[in-house]
Amino acid sequence: MDLKMFLVFTPFLLHAILGFPIQVRAEVILLYFCAESPSPTETDSEDEVIFNRILKVNKDSSQYLQEGDIVPQRSRSAISCRHCNWPQSSDGIVRVPYVLDPTYEESHIKGIHDAMAEFETLTCINFVKRKTERDYLIIKSADGCWSNYGKVGGGQTVSVMKGGCMWKGIIQHELDHALGFLHEHSRSDRDKHVKIMWEYISPADRPDFKKFENSNNLGLPYDYSSVMHYGPYTFTNTTGRATIVPIPDGSVHIGQRQGLSNLDVAKINKLYNCSRCSTILDAASGSLRSANHPRNYSDNTNCVWLIRTQSGKISLHFQAFELQRTRGCQGDYVKVYDGSSKSSAVLMDKTCGSKIPNDVVASSNLMLVEFVTDGAGTAAGFQATFTSGRSENKENGKEKQSVSNQPSSSQRKNIV
Repeated sequence: MDLKMFLVFTPFLLHAILGFPIQVRAEVILLYFCAESPSPTETDSEDEVIFNRILKVNKDSSQYLQEGDIVPQRSRSAISCRHCNWPQSSDGIVRVPYVLDPTYEESHIKGIHDAMAEFETLTCINFVKRKTERDYLIIKSADGCWSNYGKVGGGQTVSVMKGGCMWKGIIQHELDHALGFLHEHSRSDRDKHVKIMWEYISPADRPDFKKFENSNNLGLPYDYSSVMHYGPYTFTNTTGRATIVPIPDGSVHIGQRQGLSNLDVAKINKLYNCSRCSTILDAASGSLRSANHPRNYSDNTNCVWLIRTQSGKISLHFQAFELQRTRGCQGDYVKVYDGSSKSSAVLMDKTCGSKIPNDVVASSNLMLVEFVTDGAGTAAGFQATFTSGRSENKENGKEKQSVSNQPSSSQRKNIV
C-alpha cells in the first residue's frame, strides 16, 4: 500500500480496531497530494528541452505539420533556397515586418518583443511593425507553435499560442524557421555528429528525422546546443530510450533550454551577410574581455556580450579597465544594460578612462555589455567577470570561472 492509500484508510482501520473514531487532519492529506503533483509553470519547465515543449502543445493542433512544427511548403531546403530570404536594406539591416494578434495581452506582447530583441542585439535581423509591406509575418495565437521555412510571400503565419508557446526559446525557434533555418538534425552532415536510433522511432514519425542531402551548412560546425535541435528523446516510442545520440560521445548534451546559441547567431549572420561582433555567455559564471586584452584593442569596434544565466541576478565585476578618454566618452566606451537589448534600462552609462568602474548588478538573469571604439587611438581595454545570484560557483573556497567565447579576428571590425 502506498503512502496516499495509507493516509486515507488508516483512520477507518483504527476505528474498526479501537472502537472509536480517529481523526486525521485533512490538511495533512491535502499537503501530501499537492506536494506530489505540483502545477506546471514556466519555472518548473525551465530544464525541459524547447522542442519537447513544442511537441506537447502541437499534439492537439489541427494544422498538418512536418517535423513537428513546420507548415509544409514546396519541397526545398530552406537554408539553401535562393528566394526565401528576407531582403537586406542598403544599411545592412534585414527588416522583417510583422503584425501581432490583437488577442495577445500585455505580458504576451512583452515576451514576443523580448525574444525579438535578442535577434536585433546579436544579428542584423530587426523585426519591425508592418506598415504596407507585401511580405510580412502574422504572429498569432493559433493552435500550437509552428511556422514556415523562410519567406513564402504575402502574410505568413507564425503561431505562438498563448496557452503553451510563450517561452523565449520557443518564440525564437519559430522565428528562426521563418528566417529560413532547418532543424539542426536535418543537416546533410548530421550522421557524423549524431546517430538516429530508428528502432525507437515509430514508422509514422520517421519522416520527421529526414536528412536534407543538399543543405547549405554555411561552413559552420554542427551545433548540439542549437535552439533548432531536437531533444534526445524527441518522438521516442519507448520510455527512456533516446532517438538521437551524439557521437562519438553520447553524454554530450543536446537541445536548448533558453534561446539562441552562439552558433545560431553565427548562422544567421552568415546567411544574411551580417557583420556583427556578438557573444552569448550562458554559464552561471564566466569572464569577458576586449579583443587583444591586455594588448591594445582595435579601432572602429562595436561588440556586445549578452550574459544570459538560467536564474538569479547577474553581477559584473571589472578587473581591469583602460579606455581612451574623450569628452562624454563619445569615442571609446563600455556601456551596460539591464536586459537583453540596447532599449533596456541602462545600468552603467558610457564609461571610459582608466578608473575601474564599480560592480554592476542586473535586476534579472539578463545583462548586455556593449563595447564601442572609434578610429582615433586605442588602449589596453577591459576585463571583467560575472556571476549569477543563485549559482553555486564556489569550489574549495575558490570562485570558478569559465572563459567566454571571444570574438574572432574577423568579427572585431563591426560594420553597422
